[in-house]
Amino acid sequence: MTQRPFVRREILVGAGLLAAFPAAAQVLAPSPLTRPPLPNAYVALDTPQGRIVIELAVEQAPITTANFLRYVDRKLYDKATFFRASRAPGAVDYGLIQGGLQNVGALPPVAHEPTSQTGLKHVDGTVSIARTAPGTATSDFFICIGDAPYLDANPAGTGDNLGFAAFGRVVQGMDVAKKILALPTPGKAINPVMKGQILDPPVPITSARRVPVPTGPDVTAPPKL
Repeated sequence: MTQRPFVRREILVGAGLLAAFPAAAQVLAPSPLTRPPLPNAYVALDTPQGRIVIELAVEQAPITTANFLRYVDRKLYDKATFFRASRAPGAVDYGLIQGGLQNVGALPPVAHEPTSQTGLKHVDGTVSIARTAPGTATSDFFICIGDAPYLDANPAGTGDNLGFAAFGRVVQGMDVAKKILALPTPGKAINPVMKGQILDPPVPITSARRVPVPTGPDVTAPPKL
């Protein structure tokens, strides 16, 4: 009890000293808990079928977006293709298209970021990284055409229930993605799971570059989750 006046006086003195400095000096550096969110990055994938612009969720999926940008910034995706178009039976505009280097010249794999951690979902236009076991993702990625909640992590599921690591969304060029999805798929599948899904010929990615925030009437609004 005898210490309370002393503590109060010290607090008041400290406040007085703070007030003696200019206002600018009173602005404290933001702590990691209060820093502004990292801005999203945008990447344009150019193909003979047209351009697809992707918005990367840098804040939500930092590991996976940094991995994707490694390939972009080193221009490695300039040698990549869209090689797979997986259509749902009887559908022409529902499925996914997959692109990448197919492990040819791929960089070391990265840790897995499940959707249960990032809060992202596999909805129409979502861009996600391909993998086998968790932690094996390298260059290959896919674009969802239509909602695909079965690709999300399911902590209540059995076995490998971590799903795929969504890391962005298409903001321009979904019509291009749908054109690629509709292309013939008579190619030979090395993986039996992909039988009947391999594009022949594949669609080259002629360039992959960072671009400014896209504008215009054809920019896709964020999904309502």
